[in-house]
Amino acid sequence: MSGGIRWLVDQDEWHHGVVFARGIEPMELGVRMGGTPGSVASPITDTEAWNMVLDLATDDDAVVRVGAGGGWSFAVEYGMGNGGERLAEISRNGVEAIHLDPSPDHPPAMFSYARDGADVCSFGIGEEVWRWGEQPDLLLPELISAAVLHPDGEYARPEDEPYRDRDRHTLAVIESRFGLSLPRDEVVNQRLPAFLID
Repeated sequence: MSGGIRWLVDQDEWHHGVVFARGIEPMELGVRMGGTPGSVASPITDTEAWNMVLDLATDDDAVVRVGAGGGWSFAVEYGMGNGGERLAEISRNGVEAIHLDPSPDHPPAMFSYARDGADVCSFGIGEEVWRWGEQPDLLLPELISAAVLHPDGEYARPEDEPYRDRDRHTLAVIESRFGLSLPRDEVVNQRLPAFLID
């Protein structure tokens, strides 16, 4: 699968946080994430972004590569991404913003959605029974329809289901609800504009 977002869980390891924004261009997304225009001289590859993170002076620095797909701008995070912390700010002035954080050091992976400067809905992927934000039940009908949750809000997936299969169901709901697309070839193999985030 080259489009959508479900391919993220099919990688050997999902390490990239991703921020999506609808209503601003990719370069503006990089700036709203704390990047300085020109902080990375030219478009870079996935490997070059990881090498930059390894060469940075502190663990607090990060790099993002930006692009667009499916009507959304996206920013792929390398290093200690802060997209989740900045999501409400990214979404100011009528923008919609989504953060997918794989949380490899502290599972589960997280979904967060903000709109017009407000945190609307968030939950752990695999822990959808616990939701928060101004509209915590925003995706509840879709989660029930996809048999992720029962109508009473309890978890509906088999207890022994492999976590990748489980996560793929929820990512499919998010992908469909918001029309998200993250072009795999572009992210993995091509050069994209980048920003240093510190």
